[in-house]
Amino acid sequence: MTISSIPFGYLITVLFVAWCTYFVVAPPNLPRIFNSLGPYFSVINELPFFALFWLIGSTSLAFIEGDIHSPVGWMAFGITILAVGTLVVIIHRGLQTSPVVSQAMDDGLEEMWRTTINPKIERRLHKKFSAKALLGPFFKRRYDIERVSNIHYGNAGMRNQLDVYRHRSHPTGCPTLVHLHGGGFVGGKKNSQSLPLIYQLASKGWVCISANYRLSPDVEFPDQLIDIKKVIAWVRKHGSEYGADHTTIFLAGNSAGAHLTAMAALTPNSPAFQPGFESVDTSVTAAICLYGYYGYIDTKPGFFSSPMAYSGKEAPPFFVAHGDQDRLVPVKNARRFAEHLRDSSSNPVVYVELPGAEHNFDLYHSIRTEAVVHGIEAFTAWVRANNKRN
Repeated sequence: MTISSIPFGYLITVLFVAWCTYFVVAPPNLPRIFNSLGPYFSVINELPFFALFWLIGSTSLAFIEGDIHSPVGWMAFGITILAVGTLVVIIHRGLQTSPVVSQAMDDGLEEMWRTTINPKIERRLHKKFSAKALLGPFFKRRYDIERVSNIHYGNAGMRNQLDVYRHRSHPTGCPTLVHLHGGGFVGGKKNSQSLPLIYQLASKGWVCISANYRLSPDVEFPDQLIDIKKVIAWVRKHGSEYGADHTTIFLAGNSAGAHLTAMAALTPNSPAFQPGFESVDTSVTAAICLYGYYGYIDTKPGFFSSPMAYSGKEAPPFFVAHGDQDRLVPVKNARRFAEHLRDSSSNPVVYVELPGAEHNFDLYHSIRTEAVVHGIEAFTAWVRANNKRN
């Protein structure tokens, strides 16, 4: 066997997919250097069908070209079989998401909550599989939604810009979602994260807003939180120009954005975090936190930067979701935060612990993402219905 006859292309492809699938199912206590690379390796956790099609295509090509008929080729084929088995495990974990979300809603809300929301939304909550996860995980944008981009809400340049997503029919009086990106307080940008959620809600008549905010090391807490308050203030003043109902604002975020979401939701109308606009109402209808960090961050003297330092009886309803395989922010952090909220708040707390989920699980139209989006739809529908009853 000569070097030229070794199927390097097939072998490299198989080894890469096999490593990524192993990383997903391996215990989360791997060496730190591997866990830090989790967002790159674990992307297959949300794209198992893409990986499966890739393996099938590569293996078919290897058979057609005769690359299998060598010791290295058969070794690569054996690794392929193992990787396919692991992908089946990953798909099975994803299919568990829908019943887990549904049960969490039952545990967190009132007994008859399902009867108070639109039956179509309630039925979607039971949907275990979405064709989008199979056929179009990367196609996040929708032709019926328009994005009005780079609107300034403050004077910090591009870090104080937001995008508005709305249906092209321009409905009015729409419930509003404000989304805050993640990035560890040092990176990230609007129009890059949670797009399946944003476009789904916008297609159902919501006005959705994705906002930038200032980052470290240029600023320290509470500057980031002040920016979030300014976004809410912008919605109060200008939201109706884009069809938003400024009295119904849901605040959502992932990772670092979830931290800021919780902070803003738990400190409504606090003068310390609203310098120069103290009289503006910055309360929100409810908060949605995805794989968030809820501990302390670098802060200026005199401020507490953990949401748990501000939770109280008047906290709005919360929807908290976190993956039980998150390697960047361990799930125990989210458990502790949800328990703390439940102990102190008079409003419901829905806590969803997602089986097999890593950090950044909501970047694509995966089985898991679609189930969580349906859960958020049901949660927001219940909150709106409950507010009307009150």
